[in-house]
Parts: sequence; structure tokens; C-alpha cells
Amino acid sequence: MVVIRAPYVVDRYGNTTSERDWTSATRTTVRRVAVQPNATSENDGDRPVVVTGWRLVTRRGRDIDLAPGDRVVALGRVLETDGDVARWITAGRHHHTEAQLKEVTG
Repeated sequence: MVVIRAPYVVDRYGNTTSERDWTSATRTTVRRVAVQPNATSENDGDRPVVVTGWRLVTRRGRDIDLAPGDRVVALGRVLETDGDVARWITAGRHHHTEAQLKEVTG
């Protein structure tokens, strides 16, 4: 699996925007994580859209550098982080990390 992180775009006045510069993104390979199918939804409006959910789970004791807004390449798909990344703590120690991912097509 690969985590893709893009820096924020800075406007002509030097202000950081909420837009990401994916052409300047960094790629970090991460091993020993599971990416599993989750939920899927469809919209048959003027523009058909399919949103496929995925769940990322690390092994016990393993954390990864993943944040909201990052993208993940897994299973031959480019997935977006959907919301916060959950880091589970048990007895004061990191147990595992989970994240919801999504793929939007259409």
C-alpha cells in the first residue's frame, strides 16, 4: 500500500488554501495493513456516481502516518481518506490504527 500526501496550495498572497497540490505529492510505502471492502452507494441522478467504501486496519501495535486528506493506493485503486484516522489505545498503549477510505467513480 502507498500513502500519498500533497502539500496545500499557497495563493499569490502567501496564504495557505484548502486546495492540495497533487503534482507535488509525496509517496510512502506502508506494509502489513489490511484494506477491506466496506459499504457502497449509488446515485442515479443526472450524473451516475458510485461511492465505494473501504476500511484500513493495521496490525496490533502498528501505527502509520496517515491523516485526513491523504490518498491511499491499495488493491490497484486510488482511495481517499474519509474523515479522521482512528488510533485505538488499550491500557495506555497504541493497539492499532483504523481509517475509512472511499473511491468515487462517475
